[in-house]
Amino acid sequence: MSEAKESRAFRLRLVKEFLDYVILIYLKRQGKVAGYDLIRQINDDYGVLLSPGTIYSKLYSLERKGLIKGQWMEKKREFVLTQQGRKNIDAVMKDPLAKNFLALIERVSKE
Repeated sequence: MSEAKESRAFRLRLVKEFLDYVILIYLKRQGKVAGYDLIRQINDDYGVLLSPGTIYSKLYSLERKGLIKGQWMEKKREFVLTQQGRKNIDAVMKDPLAKNFLALIERVSKE
């Protein structure tokens, strides 16, 4: 496998494994986001194109856990962090190992 393919495969695996935290971080920073906007942002930031099925199944899973809430705004459904979701991502960000690892993911997005 070429270096470029290996790099893309690693990025895809990394983003998919930590997609729930990637989504919670985006929501914490931006306040609200729609599914297709997430697809575009993740592609722009990580060079990984996720399918709508991957994104929406993760969004609905986070919603069932009470970490985010979907609300219809005009023609699209936007998601926001709940109080529980904010506590969850804040707790993760306080853990030194998690904080360093998530910073690594951020660096990957900028390379």
